[in-house]
Amino acid sequence: MTEPSNVKLDHGAINQRILAKENAGDYRRVEQASVKQRTRFESPEAKRLYARYFHSLQLNAHFISEIARIRLEAEQVEKVEQMMRSRLERLAQEIDSAIDGAALLLEREGVTTTATYDAQALDMEVGVISSFGRRYLEALLKLDRLMPMLRTLEIYEVITASEADKRRALYKKQVRGVAMGVRILAGGLRKRMNESAVQEEVRSQERKGGLASRPTLPSSERVAKAAVESPSTEPTLPEALAQVVAG
Repeated sequence: MTEPSNVKLDHGAINQRILAKENAGDYRRVEQASVKQRTRFESPEAKRLYARYFHSLQLNAHFISEIARIRLEAEQVEKVEQMMRSRLERLAQEIDSAIDGAALLLEREGVTTTATYDAQALDMEVGVISSFGRRYLEALLKLDRLMPMLRTLEIYEVITASEADKRRALYKKQVRGVAMGVRILAGGLRKRMNESAVQEEVRSQERKGGLASRPTLPSSERVAKAAVESPSTEPTLPEALAQVVAG
C-alpha cells in the first residue's frame, strides 16, 4: 500500500518489538545441518506465534530425537516422536479445513478480494533442522494465510466480530498447544534420563560396595584393631544416592 501524505504506516518497528520480546533460539549446541527456508509472515498472530514458539519446538524436538536417543531405549523415543508427528498432522488438517471453509464462504458471498496488511511483513531466512520443525513452520504459514481470510469475512459481515475472534483464538490455541505439548514430552524424557543416571550410579556404588565388603579374615588382633580405628572413606549407598541427586 502506497503511504498517503496524511497517513503514517509501520516500516518495521512492529517486527522489532515482536522479536525483542522473545528470547532468541539458542542453537549453540546443535551441530546438525539445516535447510534454509525463506519465510514471510504477514499476520500479527502468525508473527507472534513464530517468535514465541518455533525455536522452542525445534530445540525440544532436537532433544527428543537426538539427545534422549543416546541414553534411552529407542522404543521410548520413537513412541514420543510418533505422538509429535500425529499431533502436527492433525494441526495441519484442522487449519486446512478452516482455510477451505473460509474460501467457500468468500466464494458464496461473491467476495474476490482478501484483506491485506499494511504493516511490514516479517521476512527472514529460517533454518529448519528436523521434519518436526518443518511441519510446525508449515502450520504457522497456513495460519498466516487463514487470518486475513477471517478478517475479510468479518469486514463483509459474513461472520460476526465475536465469531471471528472465537475462531482466531481457537486456531492460535491449537498452534500454541502443539509447541507446549512437545515441551512437556521433552521434559518427560529428560526426567527419565535423570532417573536412569541415578539408577546407574546406584548400581555402580553397589558393585563397588560389594567388592569392598569381601573380607579377608585378619590373622592378628593388631590388624583388626587398626581396621576399626581407620574406617573406610567409601560413601555408603544412601550417601552416594544423595550426592547424585544433589549433583
